[in-house]
Amino acid sequence: MGPGDGGPKTTEERAAPVDPTGFRKWLAENTMLVITLAGVITGIGIGFGLRPYNLGPDALMIISYPGELFMRVLKLMILPLIIASLIAGSASLNAKMSGKIAVRTLLYFILTSMFNAFLGIVLVVLIHPGKPELKSEEYEAAAFGRKDHNILDSLLDIGRNIFPDNIVQAAFQQAHTVYVEPPMFARNASDNETEALVRVVSYRSGTNTLGLVFFCLVFGSLLGSLGPKGQVVIDFFQAIFEVIMKMVTGVMWCTPLGVSSVIAGKILGVSNVAQVMSQLAWFIATVSIGVFLYQLIVMQLIYFLFLRKNPFKFYCGLSQACLTACATASTAAALPVTFRSMEGPLRIDPRITRFVLPIGCNINMNGTALFLAVASVFICQMNNIALGFADLCTQSITRFVLPIGCNINMNGTALFLAVASVFICQMNNIALGFADLCTVL
Repeated sequence: MGPGDGGPKTTEERAAPVDPTGFRKWLAENTMLVITLAGVITGIGIGFGLRPYNLGPDALMIISYPGELFMRVLKLMILPLIIASLIAGSASLNAKMSGKIAVRTLLYFILTSMFNAFLGIVLVVLIHPGKPELKSEEYEAAAFGRKDHNILDSLLDIGRNIFPDNIVQAAFQQAHTVYVEPPMFARNASDNETEALVRVVSYRSGTNTLGLVFFCLVFGSLLGSLGPKGQVVIDFFQAIFEVIMKMVTGVMWCTPLGVSSVIAGKILGVSNVAQVMSQLAWFIATVSIGVFLYQLIVMQLIYFLFLRKNPFKFYCGLSQACLTACATASTAAALPVTFRSMEGPLRIDPRITRFVLPIGCNINMNGTALFLAVASVFICQMNNIALGFADLCTQSITRFVLPIGCNINMNGTALFLAVASVFICQMNNIALGFADLCTVL
């Protein structure tokens, strides 16, 4: 080699990696959102595409099966997620700070639930979606000759569930009031078939989330006050939370299949979409208007007034959690995804998310309060039952109180009947009033 050759090259020159920009950057940051949205669109397409073929029960079960497994896995992680997040979150805050956050959180949830109940009443009165001519002969009247639940029972049941007598039992059962016939030896000879039923506190299947939340908050707050002696327990629950979140990350890659299966199964399971939509079009419009007003105006205004930041940017960060909640029709099922969004792209303080989200999942039922307000007045309007101002005010309070105890296993029919029975003892068309409303929503 000549002196000008510069000798052999021992290393290769490589260009520095270029970070994606524009659409590629957005796609890389929102891959999970894109595939979730693709699952929603695919499920809608499959559902309406297969409706003309009138598939049998076995085919519907097979189509819905992946979605069922997806929901089961999400719900599987709810209990350990709630326990670990609440204990670790409340322990990381001092008792005074935990108390402040708890009071502010509950105050916000109470006020927003009351607002949504009031908003639902106002909208249903102004729009008046319930028309008597919507009644159909195929829906038989359902008479309530005997009292089976009322608002007092619901309020007392909330207290019983907040203070469970067995924390292990609270993991799989919740207290509720039932009315049963008195035992034979307690009856008199003069008793007849219309004898009043006896109130009994019983237990039904379903996680008592209220009791677990209360216990974990108290346990975590006192654990944090122990100082170094309690650190090993705090680290234990912190590790559990991180493991569950890693499991959630893995499950999220199954979201397109699970979500599309859930949506397709629901669409195929409705016997007559056109008839239901025609009968409930104004009801659907009323509820939708209320939801959009609260979601896109009220919530954004609250966020802007308190933080002075762009609320829609924050809202976009929750898109995946919102899509999951809409597709699965379960706030609890979307809780793991909400944790992932809050602590990931949105970078919210984990101490706050782990304290607030589990409580909100069980107590902050704004949509339920709005739906119950509209649905019950809708049924009254269909049956020409006039409601005065005092009745509407009472209904607003009722709609705010009853959803507090809801969780993923709450019987929606019982909840709706408890609300409606405050004013209606003999109600016609209850089948149309609830079954079809839930079918659509």
